[in-house]
Amino acid sequence: MNYKMIFNTLGKVLKIESMLLVLPIIASLCYQEWNICLFIGLSAIISLILGFLLTLTIKPKTTTIYAKEGFITVAFSWIAVSIISALPFTLSGEIPSFIDALFETVSGFTTTGATILTHPENLSRGLLFLRSFNHFIGGMGILVFVMAIIPQSNDKTIHVLRAEMPGPVVDKIVPRSKNTAKILYIIYIGMTALLTILLLCGGMNLFDSITHAFATAGTGGFSNYSTSIANESAYIQWVIAIFMFLYGVNFNIYFLILIGKFKNAIKSKELLTYFLITIVSIIIIALNIYPLFNNLHDTIRHSAFQVSSIISTTGFTTQNINEWNSFAKFTLLILMFIGGCASSTAGGLKVFRVSILFKRISYELKRLIHPNTVEVMTFDGKKIDEQTVNGVTSYFALYIAFILLATLLLSVDGLSIETNITSAISCFNNIGPAFGSSATDYTCYSGFSKIILTFAMLFGRLEIYPLLLALSPYTWLKK
Repeated sequence: MNYKMIFNTLGKVLKIESMLLVLPIIASLCYQEWNICLFIGLSAIISLILGFLLTLTIKPKTTTIYAKEGFITVAFSWIAVSIISALPFTLSGEIPSFIDALFETVSGFTTTGATILTHPENLSRGLLFLRSFNHFIGGMGILVFVMAIIPQSNDKTIHVLRAEMPGPVVDKIVPRSKNTAKILYIIYIGMTALLTILLLCGGMNLFDSITHAFATAGTGGFSNYSTSIANESAYIQWVIAIFMFLYGVNFNIYFLILIGKFKNAIKSKELLTYFLITIVSIIIIALNIYPLFNNLHDTIRHSAFQVSSIISTTGFTTQNINEWNSFAKFTLLILMFIGGCASSTAGGLKVFRVSILFKRISYELKRLIHPNTVEVMTFDGKKIDEQTVNGVTSYFALYIAFILLATLLLSVDGLSIETNITSAISCFNNIGPAFGSSATDYTCYSGFSKIILTFAMLFGRLEIYPLLLALSPYTWLKK
């Protein structure tokens, strides 16, 4: 294994992180928050020094990155930047507990949106900007950003893309991985800029427009207010609902649209399935919650917003979903599992995996009736090889096992089963809000449980394998 390349790349990531922290510093300066500026600046300096130490002292003989190195590099990078970004919260005293600060920061980078803050509006503007900006960087991926701006001597960096981009399959949309990363970020930044402008047009102030656009882009859901989006106008709620849905779409679709292949884009079965699941869920929930509003427009708006928020795993809210009936809540719970499309900023199992699982079940049922049946499994007109199918089924087994283990460990706090299992599902799928005691924030949990949920968020965002490989003794002992 190319250990030197792993730590050299980690050094580059830490140097980039120090530069990214300049934006929250500027936000602090704009609001004359001198102490916050100092603490964020100190964290940036620590990141820069560590970055230079790693890049200057560790010189790899070869810059080749294979699958194993890609997974481990991604895992270490996410842990390192989360620790660095947690420092300003603790140093400033605004989140005194480092465990709480790390929980909040990991929630930001993994685009979960779970918070330990009962009243986020009490945070300084610089730190509010930082937590939403973490969403923006984490949404597309820390390493994807690094790949887009740092020259690479080879094109094995597709292994980093595959390790970090959510979904079972990541393909190059152009011949070189570096160019793929650039195109993804151009689309991502362009959509975020458009969303910011639309929020400004709706009367939201510039600071809130930028931070909420960051949170929507990363499908994270951090709001500057304890009421989330509930107090915003119907216009702003509709704009955010639409963009949450759009960020849950496979970004390859947008690339196809940009190059004029619109017909190919709209023929995507994954996109069609994602759209149909969303529409059907909106209708089902609207029928169930109508008695709460007795107004068709409000009912559809709140239903559409919450469905879009949950299936895209953003986590913004306009209503207290604990007050909704069991059928509506269970529908949202199913959407928590499904999530968005592959190669989007959304979490969850992904529509592609769910489709493959159902195709596999259908195939096995046919084989029981007709044992000699031979059927080629396809998706979007392409043959799905057995390796991909086996990868999806094994991932699903691990996925369920991790959620059950997290739920078991959370039970030590003595909270309800509803609270524990939905918290585990929500954090692992990078959604944020849950049911029961953790519907609005996670202050109900002990430090131990917050550590468990922090790892759940990381395992969920990196889709288990990168972090599992990095933490496995077998990875480091094997020669």
